[in-house]
Amino acid sequence: MQLRRWLDEAEQAGVEEANAFVLATVSAEGRPSARTLLLKAVTSDGYTFFTNYGSRKASELASNEWAAAVFLWVPLRRQVRIEGTVARVPPEVSDAYFASRPLEARLASAASPQSKVVSSREQLESWLQEVRLRHPGDDVPRPETWGGYILSPRYYEFWQGREARFHDRFRYTPAGGSWLIERLAP
Repeated sequence: MQLRRWLDEAEQAGVEEANAFVLATVSAEGRPSARTLLLKAVTSDGYTFFTNYGSRKASELASNEWAAAVFLWVPLRRQVRIEGTVARVPPEVSDAYFASRPLEARLASAASPQSKVVSSREQLESWLQEVRLRHPGDDVPRPETWGGYILSPRYYEFWQGREARFHDRFRYTPAGGSWLIERLAP
């Protein structure tokens, strides 16, 4: 799998947050929105990330399952574009990943109403403290408002920068249980 190879090479090259990607979604009104996320799993089914189910991206995915992702590794002069459909992962997948997160990240996820307007930083800190008091120790359950999604690819474009902007570009599209790979002009 080409993306897995490029991710591994970016990590080996020391690219900071090599698993960071931009996810673009579209609202029910047709307005695009993009934000940076972290890829947490690569499987034969697609690419998994986690977020708050009450976030703007979750709302947009609920109204339109199509999304696009872009990975960019500037030091390697590489970019990958993916288009596909996004669906929630099973709750047990979200539970397992949530339990693997550092305590502070679990507390923050349980305390934050992501993407909602809040009155102040102090309000956020107060909510975090409330969650700490409700869940002393290390046992912080996954909120039902938090979980994973999987992006199932229907299109890829791999871009390798070259001298004089004469880049290599390859498009991957589904073709009878496999992928048709075509070279695109730079």
